[in-house]
Amino acid sequence: MTLREAQTAVDRWIKEYGVRYFSELTNMACLTEEVGELARVIARKYGDQSFKESENTSLGEEMADVLWVLLCLANQTGTDLGEELRRSFEKKTKRDCNRHINNPKLK
Repeated sequence: MTLREAQTAVDRWIKEYGVRYFSELTNMACLTEEVGELARVIARKYGDQSFKESENTSLGEEMADVLWVLLCLANQTGTDLGEELRRSFEKKTKRDCNRHINNPKLK
């Protein structure tokens, strides 16, 4: 699925099942919440904390929840995430083409 297809699928789902988009501010709060849930799973899986018995342990599920809300925000703000990601690659390549390769900390 491309980012464009994902944005279209989310929009279709919202219109069919979700009634309407939450406000951009509410979705920003939801995105923050979902990132926190992803951080919790990572902290427990790769950090020093352990999972509680009833806790969700699915890294992929939490990542998908983050992406879902991000796709909602992109749709609401008229942002083409595929195009923006392409531009981000160009920017990072131009800015960092030698930065990481020449970083002794990464050797």
